[in-house]
Amino acid sequence: MLLKVIVCCGVWSVVLSSSGLISANKREPRTVTFSRTLRTDRQGQVRSRSRRESWFGASNFAYCRQPLSPSEHRTLDFNTHETGFHGDDGSSFILTWVGDGTGVILVLSTISAPLDSFYEGGSSRLYRSEDYGKTFHDISHAINHTFIRKDFGVSAGPGNSKQVILTADVPITKTEGGVIFTSEDTGITFQSVTLPFHPAQPITFNFQNPNYLVAISTDGDLWLSLDFGNEWAKVHDGAHSFMWGANITLYFSFSPRGTVEPDRRGELYLKRTKDLGQTFTTIAQNIFSFGYIGGFLFTSVMEKLESPRVIYVSSDQGDTFNKAQLPSASTEQFYSVLDGDEDMIFMHVDKPGEDTYYGTVYTSDDQGILYSKSLERHMFGGEGKSDFTNITSLRGVYLTNVLDEDGGIRTVISFDRGGEWRRLEKPENVKCGVNVKNCNLHIHGEHSRYNNITPMLPLTDPTAIGLVIAHGSVGDSMSAIRPDVYVSRDGGYTWFCTLKGPHHYSILDSGGLIVAIEAHKDRQINSIKFSTDEGQCWKLYNFTDHPIFFAGLASEPGSKTMNISVWGYRPEDDDQPMWVAVTIDFERLLTRECEEKDYVYWLAHARMGESSETNGCVLGYKETYRRLRRQSVCRNGRDYVVIRKQTPCPCTRDDYMCDYGYHRHENSSECVKQADFVENKLELCVHGVVEELETLGYRKVPSDKCEGGFTPLRRVSTGQRHCGNVSQASTISPHPEKPVDSMMVIVVCASMGVVVLVISVAIFITAKRMTRRRPPEYLFSALRLQDDDQCMHPGPDSQASSNRGSYQADSDDELIQ
Repeated sequence: MLLKVIVCCGVWSVVLSSSGLISANKREPRTVTFSRTLRTDRQGQVRSRSRRESWFGASNFAYCRQPLSPSEHRTLDFNTHETGFHGDDGSSFILTWVGDGTGVILVLSTISAPLDSFYEGGSSRLYRSEDYGKTFHDISHAINHTFIRKDFGVSAGPGNSKQVILTADVPITKTEGGVIFTSEDTGITFQSVTLPFHPAQPITFNFQNPNYLVAISTDGDLWLSLDFGNEWAKVHDGAHSFMWGANITLYFSFSPRGTVEPDRRGELYLKRTKDLGQTFTTIAQNIFSFGYIGGFLFTSVMEKLESPRVIYVSSDQGDTFNKAQLPSASTEQFYSVLDGDEDMIFMHVDKPGEDTYYGTVYTSDDQGILYSKSLERHMFGGEGKSDFTNITSLRGVYLTNVLDEDGGIRTVISFDRGGEWRRLEKPENVKCGVNVKNCNLHIHGEHSRYNNITPMLPLTDPTAIGLVIAHGSVGDSMSAIRPDVYVSRDGGYTWFCTLKGPHHYSILDSGGLIVAIEAHKDRQINSIKFSTDEGQCWKLYNFTDHPIFFAGLASEPGSKTMNISVWGYRPEDDDQPMWVAVTIDFERLLTRECEEKDYVYWLAHARMGESSETNGCVLGYKETYRRLRRQSVCRNGRDYVVIRKQTPCPCTRDDYMCDYGYHRHENSSECVKQADFVENKLELCVHGVVEELETLGYRKVPSDKCEGGFTPLRRVSTGQRHCGNVSQASTISPHPEKPVDSMMVIVVCASMGVVVLVISVAIFITAKRMTRRRPPEYLFSALRLQDDDQCMHPGPDSQASSNRGSYQADSDDELIQ
């Protein structure tokens, strides 16, 4: 059956439901899932929320709206494609992009039988497009109409790989192994493979060679394939989790007893293979969990069963471990690696006590061993989610929320990788309540999305320099009442309110185009807003004559595309919901390619009133970017690259973090000694040798490139004394071990997506108590109520002539605890 469809491209990895709520997809950054709920009379009712959590109704707010010209309307009409999936009763649609720039999209439609049904499994259909979703073909026959798993049924190879794996949903009790379908030609043809095991997780690719696959079975065995799944070999029993390090180095934890009991995970061992599975080396024992991020290998070690856990770090792929200078964590606490790279790690350490919902953020040195206090009372919700966000559109910027002593949630931002945190300034075009003394902007993150306060997380992209789009509210603290959409074009220094009420939004054409759709819980939609001047003004386009219940926006991974797809459903004549996809191609609207005159050179981090020598200096150097002028209406295009120029700066206190045992004095750049730290010298155990650190309280921020200027004393001397903080690993297995089958050379590799998952989402080092599900009710009970509209925009006439989520796991099986 030939279907004319419009499916384009989603913002990396998201899960969208028919209620319009969005949550991160933990598994596959090329996959987006749409789900719907049948709207019977009872199901279709929208449950009213309490006054404290309700959204406002009508508002007299008027954003800057420009009319759509007749020619623009005709162009968009001609390049808007609507497809109705008649007869497809799938409860969810899973879209997967195959390769980079191939235009190939696979759509899996699935429907599952109810849990109380005597039927097993369900049914699925598979569609394929090779023109970015303008047409689709039903290719279900290529997989023998087999039912594909909904949770991790589709996996695409990394990079520009043309490989795809579909995992069938087969009864575990009735078959010896699972079934997968593999394709090496972007889904044109598939080969059926019967597995010798049932996979418990997605089968994952190696980033360098997608033919190398790794998986864990439902009974805890680690399986490897060298030839894209045609042949498999079991290499270890009792595996708990695995993760890839550099190149083809594979790490996995296992239980020497063959099984893993949740309350005895402090007895896990950590193994490593560096030679494609020919030999293994045990590199750590008594670990609770582990993780790899930015070149650092972390282990959470329980030195004695039920004892507090400590962190050991290796920067040499596990050859040696050193004890991290961090507070230990009891069974009531957890660690979380919030973000990191080869230079520095952000680590959250939970506050002692049950259900505190906050802790302290520490930042590491370039070895991952020495940690300094960066931010206190950092909020970490009971649902296992943090609002910690890397603003990828500008170097060195991080944004998160703190839970203050009065119960209020407030947003803070750092422009120097955690060296100093500050509140967000109130946008000029908003107002606060009459009795609000301290008025600031507060940004909603994971915690708000989890509690259905906002439909989306803050959005940034490295190619859209300085651009940030987020939901927020102004006041003394964060409000749970109807957040609005705010935009910053300078990386978070200044903001303006751009849209009233919650929206779904997406960045296209490297920031040259922004699109948004109003978030409604109980109303159908038929229009989309778009802006070519970074949200200063908007145009409205009605993309269909037949409104749909909104499911979500989808666009090709990255921000270079100019196609956006709106997904939803509408009732047919028989009152059954029909899936609908509407794709709008804005490339035909912005036909002019940008020229040099359309760009301006912008000094990032520049502030009014600062000296020319230091203005714009962050992490030791200035950066000047070439970016699109607001008033230019043109197309950056797929070949657009960010152009930047770097200039070194003299060192100041801003280039330094407070050293171990010191903290930043309130409202000052001065580092003062902590009350419990009495000596100026500190002995550290590094690679088994005692190092003596003499400091005045400052250490340069990792990756800072400043020259000269402020240079406080910091001296490290290495003595001859040996110490015992090096991991026990070296005494366990000094010689490599043979794998299960010594006759077979097994190449073990996993997808880089696992590493990306850990980096963009947050690696947890979490105690078993993090499985708690009780919501932290008090977090939003203390939120300020406001009844006044905040956003105030001048009309179009007064505008200048102008013209774009870490995921954080909450399952013990995916946490580093």
